[in-house]
Amino acid sequence: MNETTPTAAPYGTPDAPRLAVKGEAHLEVDPEIARIGITVSARGTDRRDALNDLTRRNATVIDLVKTYGDSVEKLETGAFSISPELTKHGRGERIRAYHGRVHVTAELTDFTALGELTTRLADLELTRVDGPYWALRHDSPTHREARQQAVREAVQRGREYAQALGTTLAALVELADIGAENSQPFGYGAPAPAMRTVAYGGAGGMTEEAAPLDLEPQRQHVYAQVNARFTMAPPQL
Repeated sequence: MNETTPTAAPYGTPDAPRLAVKGEAHLEVDPEIARIGITVSARGTDRRDALNDLTRRNATVIDLVKTYGDSVEKLETGAFSISPELTKHGRGERIRAYHGRVHVTAELTDFTALGELTTRLADLELTRVDGPYWALRHDSPTHREARQQAVREAVQRGREYAQALGTTLAALVELADIGAENSQPFGYGAPAPAMRTVAYGGAGGMTEEAAPLDLEPQRQHVYAQVNARFTMAPPQL
């Protein structure tokens, strides 16, 4: 005689009704870091001169950012390019000039220093500053707090449904992030805003520094959602 393993009823049974709810959380908090993008440019009719100018300006930017010490959490060099600009010349083409660019990204935790650094960078020759982009760290405790709050909200919602039937929750059957069943990633942070251009420096020979920008940190919205399924004690309907 073959024994079959009983399968759980997907919708519960009269003796153990199943209840499914969703728990949600939304937190609004101050950012922890600010990121700025710095693009250094150079242009010249001679390739070597353009490259030398680009190297010098890039070194100036790096040295300036590093003077802010512990206020700078991360400093990274990204894309570098130097390319010829072609122009028509008779039946052919010739090189009119060379354009060079280096992109640098800096992350800061001191937002007072951020305003000063952004202004000083924008004052540099042929230097573009994009940002700031405000964010939380990936391991910020705010994400954990939002997830825990979503779970508590799911339990509370389940209890309220059970109480409306004159009964109580019996056991937790399942707890899952929204989208976990189909392997789609779920983000707890709000969509990142596009970086804004703060300034483009190009006026050389300035003897007086510009006043630091007064930057107001953008509040961060953190979301969490979970699905929870419970069984209930049989209600008396």
